Amino acid sequence: MIELNIPGGGAIRLEHLVCDVNGTLAVDGRLVDGVARSIGALRDRLEVHLITADTHGRQSIIDQQLNLKAVRLQPGDEAGQKAAFVRSLGAGGVVAIGQGANDAGMLAEAAIGICVLSPEGTAIATLQSADVLARDILSALELIEKPLRLVATLRK
Repeated sequence: MIELNIPGGGAIRLEHLVCDVNGTLAVDGRLVDGVARSIGALRDRLEVHLITADTHGRQSIIDQQLNLKAVRLQPGDEAGQKAAFVRSLGAGGVVAIGQGANDAGMLAEAAIGICVLSPEGTAIATLQSADVLARDILSALELIEKPLRLVATLRK
């Protein structure tokens, strides 16, 4: 668990990290270098969840690389499925990371939504639904690993 006390925003107890895969943790279906280490560094404090439509058909390889099993979305209303998944975990204890249009709802639902800039593009709707914008996935994961950075960014 990661506890944050954000001045002007209150206390947040993060228990779950929910990450979109394609475009966020992976580019063109391949895990971004350094992501496995960064995810590994957070696993002692947060339960890590991957959620994906498996656009590139390589999710089983990514699952092995991260030693996790992603939730695979059913075709149709992927955005709604992602938001519902965050709610099912208890949205107030979730930090979510994504960049695609189908990530906007899950970022809005989560206690903290982080949008990343991606070589695959970043949807404006997702950017507008986020609490924080990070330049890339490693920067986003580092914000969580060093939570006082989130406090500094989100204080009002």
